[in-house]
Amino acid sequence: MIKVYGIKSCGSVKKALKYFQDNDLEYEFIDFKTSPVDEEKINQWLHKTQINVLFNNKGTKYRTLGLKDLNLDEKSKIEWLAKENLLIKRPVIEYHDRVIVAFDESVYDAIFKLKL
Repeated sequence: MIKVYGIKSCGSVKKALKYFQDNDLEYEFIDFKTSPVDEEKINQWLHKTQINVLFNNKGTKYRTLGLKDLNLDEKSKIEWLAKENLLIKRPVIEYHDRVIVAFDESVYDAIFKLKL
């Protein structure tokens, strides 16, 4: 089963969900606003991706919190991600033993169309 983490209002999440619907792929959507992820889940993801991929330093939340000036190390970034899930680059996709971050149709095609 594909698990999609994000928020419903995010453009990239909307594209990912539409992709799965258009390709008749079953998925479970987990909304950060109603079911926030914790440090344990973030650390699980970090076994399969890198902190700089997961940590969204281009988003509104990053700017409004003034995090650019703090020069955060990895541990601090993980703590912030757990406190403020909106700092997580979206969507985060769990699929078998993979974690895919962000929406990229060509990457999705390579991964998910193999199973059609």
